[in-house]
Amino acid sequence: MLIDFTKIPETSIKNFYGGEKELLTNMYTDERARIMKIKLVPGASVGLHKHETSSEIVFVLEGTGTAIYDGQKEKLHAGICHYCPKGHSHTIINDSKKDLFFYAVVANQ
Repeated sequence: MLIDFTKIPETSIKNFYGGEKELLTNMYTDERARIMKIKLVPGASVGLHKHETSSEIVFVLEGTGTAIYDGQKEKLHAGICHYCPKGHSHTIINDSKKDLFFYAVVANQ
């Protein structure tokens, strides 16, 4: 199955999970997963949240930023895969001067 994110309208979500600014996403969802192409502008973030019922995989395409996973800082850059398993918490922060682009996959359990 192919997913063409260029054909999925971009959505703006302000203060996602209580984060700063807005998250811009092209999002595919079905009963099994949510797959998102995401852009965070400088200073934007995904707020700290815990994955109670699912895990999340974040694959960085372009830019740099920081993930805070269970209280530990992790530097993000292109080619890095950040994983937040079920039962753990994280946040993604664009603390750089350029846009941060990544794919995020949340599998329904």
